[in-house]
Amino acid sequence: MAMKRERGRKPKKKVCSFCVDKVTSIDYKDLPKLRRYTTERGKILPRRISGNCAKHQRQMTLAVKRARNIALLPFTAE
Repeated sequence: MAMKRERGRKPKKKVCSFCVDKVTSIDYKDLPKLRRYTTERGKILPRRISGNCAKHQRQMTLAVKRARNIALLPFTAE
């Protein structure tokens, strides 16, 4: 018996929230925004999940790492 392949709709492309707000740079001191892009374990969310463009994903990753180094964000959450 051959199974029919279900054709669903493609998921909607996520839009970079930084591009929508026309943000030029991401500040490492903006903790509420940075926490939005980390998991509850403290890992940085990948682009395919967060919906960021490549440019803003790089800036956001750098900002999270800077915030971790000066102890604004934890390296791991337990």
